[in-house]
Amino acid sequence: MRNIALMKPGRDLRIDLFRGLALVMIYIDHIPGNLYENFTSRNLGFSDAAEGFVFMSGLAAALAYGPALAKGLSWEGTSRLWGRAWLLYLVHILTAVWAIAIVSAAVQFWGNEAMLSKNAMKIYGTDPFGFLIGIATLGHQLGYVNILPMYMALLLMAPALIRIGQRSKLALLATSVGLWVATGLFRLNLPNYPMEGGWFFNPLAWQLVFSLGILTGLSLRQGKRLVPVKGWIIALAAGWLALTFVWVHNGWMLKNFGHAVWQLRQWNVPFFIAGFDKTFVSLPRLSHLLALAYILSLPGIIPRIAEARVLEPIRMLGRHSLPIFALGTVLAIAGQTVKQVHPGGFWQDTLLIFGGLALQFAFAYGRDNFGAKAVARRRKAREEAEPAPAPVRLHAAE
Repeated sequence: MRNIALMKPGRDLRIDLFRGLALVMIYIDHIPGNLYENFTSRNLGFSDAAEGFVFMSGLAAALAYGPALAKGLSWEGTSRLWGRAWLLYLVHILTAVWAIAIVSAAVQFWGNEAMLSKNAMKIYGTDPFGFLIGIATLGHQLGYVNILPMYMALLLMAPALIRIGQRSKLALLATSVGLWVATGLFRLNLPNYPMEGGWFFNPLAWQLVFSLGILTGLSLRQGKRLVPVKGWIIALAAGWLALTFVWVHNGWMLKNFGHAVWQLRQWNVPFFIAGFDKTFVSLPRLSHLLALAYILSLPGIIPRIAEARVLEPIRMLGRHSLPIFALGTVLAIAGQTVKQVHPGGFWQDTLLIFGGLALQFAFAYGRDNFGAKAVARRRKAREEAEPAPAPVRLHAAE
């Protein structure tokens, strides 16, 4: 493993930038059929913004919570991660309730019953009691409102994953890959209720993406790269990114390469190796993510771009990723409803996308400048700037 310059003190702006970009693309992709979804990262190859967001979340978890776990599985470090998981549960329930309310309003006021056939909402009308039990217990997750439960499960696993990685990065990699393989081979998943099946974002498989982020974060803490800068690795990663980009946009490659993948399945190659399954994080999706992460992590131009003042709004979204994700999810469900009632065109899509993003930027700006943490920072700065009071001299009575 090759050493690089120690990480600069303070916040790594690349993390905020890439998390912010992921949030923007997730929001755009969560309003299907709009013009701007043709320009998000899912058009670059096999992976999309979800894989990038989970990878960055693992990296951030290692940086933020790693020091508290450095001497062992302490309650201090574990409770902070599990407390964050509890917060995610509460935010998920809030977004699910708002999604249900938006769809209910569409049916109630606009007669838009077609929304009940989308996003796993159908059972809302046929089995409302089972539906509500499933929402509360995470056994039933609505479409586009199903990422946070997976992330919550990953945070429950995070103390053990981080601690294993601190003791041995190779042990964490072997454990994580082993669980991913077993999950694919035996179709392991958390159960749904009241419908059959398992979670769309299977945490037993997605933990590999999260763990790779943890390994990257632990290396950053040590002032190292997880994967060294080598010319042949750069060429391999860039070549794979170029090939997958052409693959997803070229009809001949889609047909013939798709047939080759199908042939591998006929030879009993496991589906999570020869396939594009998102629930089990198939190897093509995973390899595309890793190649993209490697190229974006190279020293030089990317760190300088991440520091550009013009990108501060995107970094600001990344600094407040959880509330922005929740707000974006609610706005996306509302956008889906609008497009279902009135499909519209370029100008409506532009208003939905840029209007929704403007609300998210405004919300992030408010939290950045007027939230509790911002107020505390300003108070601390004022206290540090004030001169210390002169010492009081006590005079003996004459």
